[in-house]
Amino acid sequence: MDRKWFLQLLGMGGIGSVIYSGHEESNGSRHQITKPKRLRKGDRIGLVSPASKLPHRSEYRDIIRQIKSLGYKVKVGSNAKKEYGGFAGTDEQRAADLNSMFADHSIEAILPFRGGWGSNRILDLLDFDIIRNNPKILVGFSDITSLLLAIYAKTGLITFHGPVGKSDWTDYTIRHFDEALTTEDKYTLETPGNDFCETCNDLHVITPGKAMGRLLGGNLSVLTAMIGSDYLPDWKGNILFVEDVGEDYYRIDRMITQLELSGILDEISGFIFGQCTDCEKSGPDSLPLNKVLEDHVKSLGIPAFSGAMFGHISNTITIPEGVMAEMDAEKGTIRLKEAATS
Repeated sequence: MDRKWFLQLLGMGGIGSVIYSGHEESNGSRHQITKPKRLRKGDRIGLVSPASKLPHRSEYRDIIRQIKSLGYKVKVGSNAKKEYGGFAGTDEQRAADLNSMFADHSIEAILPFRGGWGSNRILDLLDFDIIRNNPKILVGFSDITSLLLAIYAKTGLITFHGPVGKSDWTDYTIRHFDEALTTEDKYTLETPGNDFCETCNDLHVITPGKAMGRLLGGNLSVLTAMIGSDYLPDWKGNILFVEDVGEDYYRIDRMITQLELSGILDEISGFIFGQCTDCEKSGPDSLPLNKVLEDHVKSLGIPAFSGAMFGHISNTITIPEGVMAEMDAEKGTIRLKEAATS
């Protein structure tokens, strides 16, 4: 029996509100899952530039000062401040820094200065054997999505969708960064009330229910640009989370349609949309964002919600890529079933 049809039938029978989508036997990676070592105050964080350069060179100094203020030592990649057009150095230079940081035994975690564009260009230049044999924390978002997903898919290493150096390191962001990287806690990520962020999309329940699976996703534009490559994980039985910035709603519609046509949406057990920052209608007849999401996701019959606190926003959670979790669409929560670090 077709899974989508079966779940739709359940929904028509009034059972949709209590759907529990069980995790199928897939970890999303083609390799055994590896957890990086837990981060501790005083550890050294490697700062790299795998994508775009920073607009102003003074920003490098400000970011270094910020990371040190969190209680960590810093090592800056030898090519991190290079320039090649809008990129922070050539593809080879940017990839070399990332490979070098994974190979460096004095480094416990790797943090990009920023995203932008360019990480997709260096995937073929990464040494996944070095990465697999030297597991450590890699955290970032936006364009860094391609690195997070590719490394997880190719090595089984848990990565982290969270802030980059250029992010606003608010108390909320720091608390969730620490919770994900420095503790053994099986914590719950919650969607705060509407008064927490005036410019954020509020919690919107697309399909109520709970789902179990490994958390996989990131920036929607970057993810869809990777479709057809060998750098995406297996989505079967896992929870997809996505966010975006500066896109008209019709472009969000187009990209989610691409996820649908590629078969990804038919594979997942749950769906979470974070924030769509500075996204807007392209005209008076444009469908609103919530309607776009409902059109594509509601018919799947899987638990789904939007408005989670991740994306291009000041206060953001940190989500471990590849960790088993349970989502509750009605409550807007993501409960980790295991620690993300070892």
